Amino acid sequence: MKKGLLLFFSFLILKVYGQEISESPSNKMNIIKTNVTAYAVRNINLSYERAINQWFSINVGFGTMPEGKVPFINAFLKDKDEDRFQNLRVKATNFTVEPRFYLGAGYGKGFYVAPYYRYSKVSSNTFDFYYDFKPVNGVTYQIPLQGTGSTNGNSGGLMVGVQFFLTRSQNLVLDLWIAGAHYGSGKGDFSLSSDFLLTPEMQQQLKKEIENLDIPFVKYTVETNANGARIKVDGPWAGFRSGLSLGYRF
Repeated sequence: MKKGLLLFFSFLILKVYGQEISESPSNKMNIIKTNVTAYAVRNINLSYERAINQWFSINVGFGTMPEGKVPFINAFLKDKDEDRFQNLRVKATNFTVEPRFYLGAGYGKGFYVAPYYRYSKVSSNTFDFYYDFKPVNGVTYQIPLQGTGSTNGNSGGLMVGVQFFLTRSQNLVLDLWIAGAHYGSGKGDFSLSSDFLLTPEMQQQLKKEIENLDIPFVKYTVETNANGARIKVDGPWAGFRSGLSLGYRF
């Protein structure tokens, strides 16, 4: 009788323990998410997070921005300069690898610190550009050019955030990117061509006009010739991250 009761209680303990294990957060190690705030700037994105253990996971993300207007272009170009790029359109892609270190409950829940690597590429359509040529003696007139090109960057950064499980089943996930920043190097090549044969004086003024655009976070050099100009991007590449992602955990 005693042996039977002992076996019975042992069976109950094992059953309860087994249920606790099956309901443990560690049993759901995968999360698929999308940053909903990024859609405001046409960034279609998806990320996948895999928990390796309670405190460590790997998050991999991909984003693409279809061709369209440059987001927040007036934040880094003056109004008179922005008018020169009225039909400029860009498209972009990015790929991010992000190890996460959780400081709270873990298994994808709580505050985390995440160093990350990001690859980015931006390319343009064939756009119109003009500048006002002012001869030493004569009437000022516009010189039209057409431009195109692309640039890419590799950077590393750090982000802090917090992730929540919103439902009792712990399937619905909210990931808040509190703040992140990255820094690295970028390379690119853009060309401007003209149907006019540019004199040395025209070339000199064109070079000065492009250099005076003074685009922030980008270092570039300008070379001009009789057919137009070439802009080489080779220098710092920086960016910031913040947002709100929704996902499904399984």
